[in-house]
Formats: sequence, structure tokens, C-alpha cells
Amino acid sequence: MRARRILAALTAAAGVAGLAACSDPAPAQSGWSGAIGSVNLREVCPATIVVQAGWNPEAEFGALYNLITRQPRIDRDHKITSGPLFSHGEYTGVDMEIRSGGPAIGFQPVMSRMYQDPDILLGTLDTEQAIVSSATTPVTSVFAPMVKSPQMIMWDPATYPQVHRIADLRATHAKVLYQQGEAYMSYLVGAGILDKDQTDASYDGSPSYFVAAGGKAAQQGFASSEPYTYEHQVSAWNKPVAYQLVADTGFDTYKSTLAVRTGDLAKDSACLQRLVPVLQRSAVDYFASPDAANTVIVDSVAKYDTGWSYDADNARYAVRAMLDQGIVGTGPGLGSFDMARVAHVLDVTKPIFAAGKVAPAADLTPDRLATNQFIDPSITQAK
Repeated sequence: MRARRILAALTAAAGVAGLAACSDPAPAQSGWSGAIGSVNLREVCPATIVVQAGWNPEAEFGALYNLITRQPRIDRDHKITSGPLFSHGEYTGVDMEIRSGGPAIGFQPVMSRMYQDPDILLGTLDTEQAIVSSATTPVTSVFAPMVKSPQMIMWDPATYPQVHRIADLRATHAKVLYQQGEAYMSYLVGAGILDKDQTDASYDGSPSYFVAAGGKAAQQGFASSEPYTYEHQVSAWNKPVAYQLVADTGFDTYKSTLAVRTGDLAKDSACLQRLVPVLQRSAVDYFASPDAANTVIVDSVAKYDTGWSYDADNARYAVRAMLDQGIVGTGPGLGSFDMARVAHVLDVTKPIFAAGKVAPAADLTPDRLATNQFIDPSITQAK
């Protein structure tokens, strides 16, 4: 089952100092020697573009894995998948290395890994994570693979036929299971959408509590995963769940953005100017034809053997769910940021983190959290 650990505000702030150097090997080299196509990254980027993911391989990272489907190499020991970086079928002159997160790095914050290891060019993280770490490990997002977060709260529609949105759960007094440290839950309580005494922070990723409750509990999850797994892979449940995206309640964060260390933005700008449009095009290509990348994703999960399962059916469901529910965008400037929305997330989370005795950077502004500087506005994904 999917058991994602989201960065808790207190852990993020306290855990960034004094960490040991990361144990990942030097960036892998594929040795690919073919002709470079129309996009030459070798001129301006590192020989291997290293990306630190925040979780295990999955379809939400499909735009990344889509770049390394040509002779991918899976490192079981270090939980790394790498290969020559191809864009639109053409070699770009460099390799890409995707390092798994979550259990592979002891659930350490991606920002911490980025500041430990200068080889990491990009890390995947959420807007609220960038906010809470801004005073110690500042990062700036340059590409948003998803226009909406797939984070959701789900419930049993047979037990609660009157519930159509998260706010309707308040009148039922149902326990709502979530993982400790989730900023969105503080928002839901603070906004009066849920009562604090009905929230339960004991969720550990296992379906056991939800199943044992026999439909009387609600639970956090991801619209790109749990609706499928609970109906088809949790044998003790095996029926549909209903849900609402947390984004539709007003906590509209950007999920799994690709970010760089803020202080390196100028230094890396020549590379990012060419690389970010490659990421945009890869997202378009992935959702048009996901099978090759999904094979790399599923094979990586199997070989990593971290105790988490993810098969081809999970990946296919995730792709369709992200398209059908508007989790991935279709407009021009694919992967760009609405800066008013970034500002809103900043305004919403500041008091949440202050209550947890964590202070974001005093002079933090939306343009330090995200930038559209490298986005090609002409790149659009078909509906």
C-alpha cells in the first residue's frame, strides 16, 4: 500500500542541520555515444542531471522516467534509476539519474538531501514544504508537473451517502485518519471544515484501520492511487470509495514540483533554460503514450524491493485519473505556476507553521518559492 510520509513542519525545520553526508554514489554515466539531437544539454548542463524524488517511482513522476526509457539502468542497492536522457526520441548529450525518496532515504526531507549533495540539481517537493524550510534550506520551484494536488480525503459512500465533500464529514463525526504533520489537516480544522476532535493522526499507510472501521472512518489518500487499490487490491475492502481533493477545499498547493537550491538559480539558469522545456515536452509525451515510462517505473519498484508495491495496473489507473480529474494541466505554458496561488498557499500556511513554532524566512515572497522564468509558454498538453 501507498504509505507516503509528508514532511512535518517541526521535523523539517529541526532536521536540516548536522546531517551526515549522503551515501549515494557518484552520478552514474551510461556511456551513450550517439549523435546529439536538436536539444544539446551537454553544452550547459552537468554530464548527469541528478533528480532527488520525494517518494518511490510512480506515475506522478512519469515525465521524469519518460526521459530515460532508452536502456535504463536500475541500481537496486542505492534505489536509483538512470540512463541517457532522450527528448522527443533524440539524445540530448547527457544522462539523467532519478534517486528514489521516502523509504530509500529514511523519509528524509528532499531539501535536506539537496543541501547535503551538490550533485543534486533538482528535487521534487510541495509548495508548503518549500515554505517551511525556507529559512534553512531555501529552494525555488521551476516546473510543476501537476496543476492540482492528488491529495484527497476518502470515505465509504455506502455508509455516508449524504457525504459529497470533505466538509460534509463534519456532521457525521467520523474519524478522519491522516499522517502526523500534514499542513493541510491544520488548514481543514482551522477553516472549520473538520472538527479537531474528529481527526486522528495515527494513519501509517496501512488499510487496516479503515477496513476494520467497516466504513465508519474516513482517511487521507491520493486520487491517483487509493481509489483503485482499495477497490481492486485490498481484498478485505474490494469496493469503491468516494472522495474529494483537498485542493478543492482551498488548500491548493503545488504537488511534487521540481525545484533547485535558491542560491544556485543564477548559476544553473543556462541549463534550466534548455532543460525545463524538455521536462514540459516529456510531460506531454508521457500522458500521450505512458507505457514505456510505466515499464521503467514498475521495474524499478520491483527491483528496489522496499516493501512498497506498484504494478502496471496502478500506473495505468494513475495516468487516467490524473487526466480525467484535471490533476495535470492542459493549457499553454504547461508546468507553469500561478503566482497568486503560490502567494495564497504562503498566506494560508504561515499561521499553521507559526503555531508549530516554525518560522519561514522572514522576507519570503512567492517569487522566491517558484518562478516561470524557464517555462516555454508555447508548450501545451492536449485534453
